Amino acid sequence: MIGTMKKVDPRLYSRGGIITERNPERCIIRLRIPAGVLSPEQLIGIGKIARTYGDGRVHLTVRQTVEIPGVDPDRIVPMLTALKDNGTPLGSERQEIVNVTACMGTDHCKYANIDSLDLARKIDERYFGKEMPVKMRIAISACPNGCASERMNEIGITGVREPFRDYLACTGCGTCQKYCREHAIVIRRGAVELDKKLCMQCGICVLPCPFEVLKASEPRYRITVGGRRGRHPKLGRELITVSDPEIALEIVGKIIKWVYELASSDDLLPEQLDALEFNEFKKEIRDTYGEIKEWASTEPDKAFLL
Repeated sequence: MIGTMKKVDPRLYSRGGIITERNPERCIIRLRIPAGVLSPEQLIGIGKIARTYGDGRVHLTVRQTVEIPGVDPDRIVPMLTALKDNGTPLGSERQEIVNVTACMGTDHCKYANIDSLDLARKIDERYFGKEMPVKMRIAISACPNGCASERMNEIGITGVREPFRDYLACTGCGTCQKYCREHAIVIRRGAVELDKKLCMQCGICVLPCPFEVLKASEPRYRITVGGRRGRHPKLGRELITVSDPEIALEIVGKIIKWVYELASSDDLLPEQLDALEFNEFKKEIRDTYGEIKEWASTEPDKAFLL
């Protein structure tokens, strides 16, 4: 994979953000850009660096970062200095905690339930680049719309909110039913009922209620483990749902420690969950942090949890 090294210290290539191209005389430099958020000044800086050290192009990756192709290995060291000064340092790509991705969250999106950008920054600050036995992708979506494909990552966090209502004040107008994308809300004899087996707890039904009798619970963080994209995509397994972002951050650390200590480098994480006794780990996490009990039963609820 290393190809022709020229005068470059071979140890540089152990850093995952440096990728040898098809032409071994050139390499790609991947940047660290948590949640894909950049200032205009950083964008300008990346453009100048790409012109100076690469072939003048940049590539926007699916993990919300930037790659600069066509870099002469002899120029990697000064390029890394320029990238660090620009606030867009070398990223990661191998058996590490790689670039943390997130949607725009409550700062910008009307459907968002959680501040995904702030949580992504905190995860990046604490865990980015940590060497692992397997590649670890972390993604956050502020609602179940899943814009960051969080459930198809080794660690995914989804912002959810449970609907509830003042059923005595509800007129049964059906507005919430029209906006529910899962067909989880039905009107029977003028009364609104919620099918809890279908509800994804996205909170979208709350927004259009003309009388504001439909509300939502506090934002919650549903954490999944063992998802993947690629040739054989798979959704992660649900671990726990918590209401405190700091607890969610702490649990991410617990997952990373669990994988670091027990996982093998022979397979991707999704293939190892059973061997790693995921269910035992889940029980330990839920016993420690106390999972939120979201639904008392799976029967249709006329009171919307009230």
